[in-house]
Amino acid sequence: MSPTCEAQGVRRDVQFRVSRADNARAAAEDSLEDYAFRYVPRSFRRWSAGSIGVTALGSIAFLADFSIGASVGIEHGTHNAVLGILFASIVIFVVGLPIAYYAARFNLDLDLIARGSGFGYYGSSITTVVFAVFTCIFFALEGAIMAQGLHVAVAVPLPIGYFISTVVVIPIVIYGMRALERLQFWTTPLWLALALLPLLWVIVSDPGAVSAFVAFPGESDGIVSFGAIVASAAVCFALTPQLAEQIDVIRAMPPRTRANRLSWWASLLFAGPGWVLFSGIKQVIGVFLAVYLLTRVDPELGQRAAEPVRQFIALYESLMPEWLAVGLALVLVVVAQIKINVTNAYSGSLAWSNVYTRLTKTYPGRTVFILFNLAIALALMWMDVFSLISFVLSLYANVVMAWLVTIAADIAINKHVLGISPIFPEFRRGMLRDWNPVGLVSVALASLLSLAAFGGLLGEGVRPFSVLIAIGVAVVTTPFMALVTRGRYYLRRQSDGIASPMFDADGNPSGERLRCHVTGYIFERPDMLASAERGAHGETQFVSSLALTLDDSDRYVLPAESSARQAHSSPRTAEESRWQWGRGG
Repeated sequence: MSPTCEAQGVRRDVQFRVSRADNARAAAEDSLEDYAFRYVPRSFRRWSAGSIGVTALGSIAFLADFSIGASVGIEHGTHNAVLGILFASIVIFVVGLPIAYYAARFNLDLDLIARGSGFGYYGSSITTVVFAVFTCIFFALEGAIMAQGLHVAVAVPLPIGYFISTVVVIPIVIYGMRALERLQFWTTPLWLALALLPLLWVIVSDPGAVSAFVAFPGESDGIVSFGAIVASAAVCFALTPQLAEQIDVIRAMPPRTRANRLSWWASLLFAGPGWVLFSGIKQVIGVFLAVYLLTRVDPELGQRAAEPVRQFIALYESLMPEWLAVGLALVLVVVAQIKINVTNAYSGSLAWSNVYTRLTKTYPGRTVFILFNLAIALALMWMDVFSLISFVLSLYANVVMAWLVTIAADIAINKHVLGISPIFPEFRRGMLRDWNPVGLVSVALASLLSLAAFGGLLGEGVRPFSVLIAIGVAVVTTPFMALVTRGRYYLRRQSDGIASPMFDADGNPSGERLRCHVTGYIFERPDMLASAERGAHGETQFVSSLALTLDDSDRYVLPAESSARQAHSSPRTAEESRWQWGRGG
């Protein structure tokens, strides 16, 4: 090679490296507000545990709960619907507890947790897309409810209402977590007053409405049956990915210490898996409101009694003039829709950006993914997805439960019972295998079998129990695959090359700060690895997980450990063996 050609090659290599470093720096700057696809550092987590809990619970103000409860109540009757809601709530709480704990304890979103909990670095992209689709579906359902309110109150045509309900959230979502925290804090009292006070008045002033609710048979004979209970629960299970939206908030929890352990645990339980308790109550209220409309207002309403706008207008009209009732119902709908859909759009943008950046090694900015997420949701609204709410959610629930039960089983069983999966949910490129058959096989098998049952391929008698098949198969397959593979596909390396500890004395991720030699930015210890590139004097340099995500070469990645060493090493590192589930209170 001539000196000229060699010089040109060097220049191209330098330009490429500078471009990649610039891209990583731009991504770091753009994600400082929300830490998309990143560990959330201590320097950002300055809210109290209570403040995080209130913010997370503010996102469950969605009105789709009322519609879901009303839909299953109209179809299966009060007794089956309420038992189905209770059954789903218990299962969702159990599934959500270990996942939410890991999010709060290690300050990671669900995608980062999934990487080290059975899916691998690229494998978790599949499940992240599942969640991103959830945010689109529920944005569409909530946006449709707001459009219905605008149509009833001020005669705005539904297609225009869909557009308004989509664009109204954009200014808030762009500003990320801090804007969400302020919005949820100030609007929650108003939402509670508008939603609960009229309901309490009706219950107290009209005992006959309660009697009608208890005796309502629905479109069936009203007899309690296991099949009807499970069919009701199946629709409710589709709400399970709401846990991921809760996690996008509770991942900002402060470090747990002996001083704050009570408030820390209370916020985790109520705002993490506990969201389903509030959701279940709202679903039961939805059944009550549908029965109230059908028995006290208009028996000919049919499925339209599942529309929250009509439900609350009927409630308000029992207290006040029609014009005021319509106005307050519109305020409630708009406040509720904005509260949940800013979270849907925010979480969806994080999910899409996470997948895109990991696969393409480029980061066009989170705003692009906000608009992408909203475009899909708007298309679903124009396709009238609201009219198919029960079918869509029942279908979606099969894949959702296969996914989340797999992650929960890996944490609870593979990590803490079998000791095969590493306790710390590793998320950094270079530390993980690209693909892990433990989670991928479990999700694939559980989804396929449950969808086959849902489609009637396993017989009509099995169809109502498709979601239970998804849950059961995932619980069994996840530890089975971990045992079969002997944990070989979790970690690429045992050590990240950094001598300082990952955890502090209380068992929380360390707050030690290190400089990334690629971006020049300071990152905290859990977000860093030793770089394969030594410094000018042979010293160890550090590289951030963000820089590794955006680099399409392996120049900074430490070499994989030999298969012999992996085979004779437990997935549980020495650092992890010092970390305990209950450490620090």
